[in-house]
Amino acid sequence: MAGVLRGTVIVGAGHGGTQAAVNLRENGYDRPVTLISADADFPYHKPPLSKSFMKTPDAPLQPLRGPSFFDDTAITTRLGTRVTGIDRAARRITLSTGETLDYEALVLATGTVARKLTVPGADLPGVHHLRTAEDARALRGALDGARRAVIVGGGFIGLEAAAMLAARGLEVTVVELAERLLGRAASAQVAAAIAADLEGQGVTLLTGTGVAALEAEAGRIAAVRLGDGRALPCDLVLAGIGAVPEVGLAEAAGLEIDNGIRVDARLATSDLAIFAIGDCCAFPHAASGRHLRLESVQNATDQARAVARTISGTETDFAAVPWFWSDIGETKLQIAGLAEGSDRSLRIAAPDTGALRAVYHLKGDRLLAVETLNSAGEHMLARRMLALGKTPDAALIEAGDIRAMKAFVTG
Repeated sequence: MAGVLRGTVIVGAGHGGTQAAVNLRENGYDRPVTLISADADFPYHKPPLSKSFMKTPDAPLQPLRGPSFFDDTAITTRLGTRVTGIDRAARRITLSTGETLDYEALVLATGTVARKLTVPGADLPGVHHLRTAEDARALRGALDGARRAVIVGGGFIGLEAAAMLAARGLEVTVVELAERLLGRAASAQVAAAIAADLEGQGVTLLTGTGVAALEAEAGRIAAVRLGDGRALPCDLVLAGIGAVPEVGLAEAAGLEIDNGIRVDARLATSDLAIFAIGDCCAFPHAASGRHLRLESVQNATDQARAVARTISGTETDFAAVPWFWSDIGETKLQIAGLAEGSDRSLRIAAPDTGALRAVYHLKGDRLLAVETLNSAGEHMLARRMLALGKTPDAALIEAGDIRAMKAFVTG
């Protein structure tokens, strides 16, 4: 029997999906809002899973909103429930329970799934991924008694986990197929600074190195066999080799897919009653003139705010400046903008230590992106410059005087 609810249905209760529900209510949207999640946990912050959540065995999840918030704002939550199909003609979805729900607007915030290792032994006990609270609990439970960990992949998740595990006293080795860390996420200069910091914490970094197989002893992981024949003994493996957009539901419904669920400037899919936001969607990026897919909490929440305005009656094009952050041990890396297409980079050192503080990326005379290390005020200033389209001249940037650059922006 078809459901009777009409209103907005949101599939996925991560940062983007939850923020969309919140903003619909804040915008005065008075129709039903239903938030559906395959995850049985109430919506929670994901970045701490690779950091603070691991510090103690009983550390709780950090909720995005408490259960009472959803009750008080009349947002219906369906946790531990999957959407199994979309009937676009009827504007109706089918749930794993067999129920159906009607919608006037459908928001797909389905996120990503961890990319799996495909080498022999990848399914051994002791091999972990880290995308959900369930993954994090499994990894945390494996840490008691563990002495040696191998992390496959030198991206944000892998390096955050490497610093966390080293701080817990484990012997940690990171294996990265590319010639350097953070190959898709940060500049070579920033990657080198992060690498030096991790090595200072005792983490071994093997770049330009592939994994041939995972080997067992007594039925569980015991070693990682490298492409060059070396074996790395270990008690656990964490695979951090990227993520794949969760597009199966959209694809089955006949929506356009192009490295994610393809959307227009309003974040609408090829069906104008269906929107997609966050890690699962490929959206038009005005500055580069092409469709991009960004895996970022900030991108997801910014898109959620934009789509909530559109559904609430104020049609909104998404045009926020992308920004990202990662806490790798005691180092806070923050990135504003996208450096792709830059033709020169300006390195800024911290005046007291000479250590790398920031890298400014320009194309001609236009600022494209700024990476900062432990320089939060400079990051905020960079976001403002990018939003306003203002670029200081090279001499002002290279002088490294944040106050002078702030005066330039506000003057």
